[in-house]
Amino acid sequence: MIEIKDHQKALLVLGCPQVPTQTAAAMYLAYKLKNTGIIPVIAANPAARMLMKYADPEKHYIDELHDLDRMIGDLVERRQNFSLCFVFVHNDSGLSYAASMNIILNGGIVIPVIFGKEIESLKEGINFDCSVISGRAEHNPKPLINAMESGIKWDV
Repeated sequence: MIEIKDHQKALLVLGCPQVPTQTAAAMYLAYKLKNTGIIPVIAANPAARMLMKYADPEKHYIDELHDLDRMIGDLVERRQNFSLCFVFVHNDSGLSYAASMNIILNGGIVIPVIFGKEIESLKEGINFDCSVISGRAEHNPKPLINAMESGIKWDV
């Protein structure tokens, strides 16, 4: 069970939204975090950022949306800092983002959220010590949402 209660905000990293489940699962995670008292901050590529923007136009769950490349620069330059980061992973690029966040956040908790068809091979590609949330979810987000529900301790 992943403990998240001691964090004020969490970074959610979203790459290419090629797998439809990513947007719904990220929105659900933002909703759960916000209801737990943790501010969800999204850093995403342009397409994923637009999907999240229009999924929550009144900003009920997402207070901040950032360009992923700019956020990485801000993290490296220490203009931003997060102690909790969820990286959505459905391909090798997602693995690279997870590994990069692990190095950049130096001591922060990085949780890869692995989904899609190839979750086993992607889990094998994680090369740092971390807790992983995974679900074989491509079009239907429910397996990944179930993994979030059972893998994260939500009560504060």
